[in-house]
Amino acid sequence: MSSANVFSSKGEVAYAELRGRILSGALRPGSRLEQNELAGDLGMSLTPLREAIRRLSSEGLIRLDAHRDARVAGMSAAEARQLFEVRLSLDPTAAMYAAQRRTADDLSALRAAVARLLPVTREWGEEALTVHRAFHRALYVASHNATLVRLLDDIWDKTDRYRRAGLELPPGNEPRTRDHQEHHRLVDLVAAGDDTGARELMQTHIERSLLASAIEALEQRERAGTATG
Repeated sequence: MSSANVFSSKGEVAYAELRGRILSGALRPGSRLEQNELAGDLGMSLTPLREAIRRLSSEGLIRLDAHRDARVAGMSAAEARQLFEVRLSLDPTAAMYAAQRRTADDLSALRAAVARLLPVTREWGEEALTVHRAFHRALYVASHNATLVRLLDDIWDKTDRYRRAGLELPPGNEPRTRDHQEHHRLVDLVAAGDDTGARELMQTHIERSLLASAIEALEQRERAGTATG
């Protein structure tokens, strides 16, 4: 294997690891990346790590300054709203196609996923987010549109930071219980082949999602910061 391929392979490892830490919140927004420390932690040289940092910079998850210092990109209401708007467009489409195209295997996967769901609250935290994502991905896969699945996977990854921020909001049991129940109704609509009902419920589901709550909180925080700045 050539040295270029070795660096590329290690760069993929570094990319996946850094991206995961950023999206999970293990690397906090605005924090400086200590590159020597990270390279040691990952057991690699600086070259593949910097390759990963450049790639994540192109995705907007890392900011590079003139001195080549790297920081985790901050979170903003504007970015969260853009991600929300894309999901509001694509998720209902995926639900519609799932109702039209689902197979017996797709329905088995959806029913298994919905049976594992937990209310997305502080009480259940990371476990709830993990099974929540698994449910939505099972629905995306049932659309049988690989391009749509890839787009939604990427959008879901990028909204994870905001979704986790939403967990810090006052819990409010009623919205999260309603959200939990809507997943079960979505499976019923997809199973029945009701593409209009699935699309409309998914649109309502996204409009009232944890991401939407996080956007409102971020906008209030940014307005308050502007007023006191």
